Amino acid sequence: MVLQVVAEWQEAGGHGWALDQDLRPVKQRVLNLAARGLVELAGREDRAELSAWEGRAVRWAARPSPCGHDLLLYSRLRPQPAPDGPGPGLRRVELIPAQMTALRLFVALADQLRVPPVDGLAERVRGARREPGTNRYVLYLSREQMESVAYGFWLHKMTGSALEANRFARDYNLDHHPAPTTGPAASTRASADLTGSE
Repeated sequence: MVLQVVAEWQEAGGHGWALDQDLRPVKQRVLNLAARGLVELAGREDRAELSAWEGRAVRWAARPSPCGHDLLLYSRLRPQPAPDGPGPGLRRVELIPAQMTALRLFVALADQLRVPPVDGLAERVRGARREPGTNRYVLYLSREQMESVAYGFWLHKMTGSALEANRFARDYNLDHHPAPTTGPAASTRASADLTGSE
């Protein structure tokens, strides 16, 4: 990432700027970043000071703009995508944008849910990336994580949109059905099952 290169030369310089001679191989790309507001170019006064500091004519210099600085910070702290291939016990899962939106909501509610997403699912969702040339997000999930996804889609289905759950069930043969709970109705049903009566 050229922005990272600018930041590294800025830090190494000791005067707050990455200089022309260090950035010469990527000059056009640095200028493109400046046009996008991610890099600040030194003005005349700064170039004069840098020239005196360096003992030579500094024709141009750059440093990350405030937005560029924040972008670098964000990119360092953002969870990295999962590896390109599935690990042992993981399956490749492709989701359309509507499914990813529903899954992100499920993960966002984790602290409030009685049946929260299973361990590791939130990290997989944050690391999901859209596959180039398709309209699909790719995740590598364990069977337990896939079952948790199915539960999240079931919640989404029960509150209005069945598309996400139905598509997941069709693509991965996995659908959530709540298990009967204990109570009078469940006890009667279990009793009938055991005796063979209806």
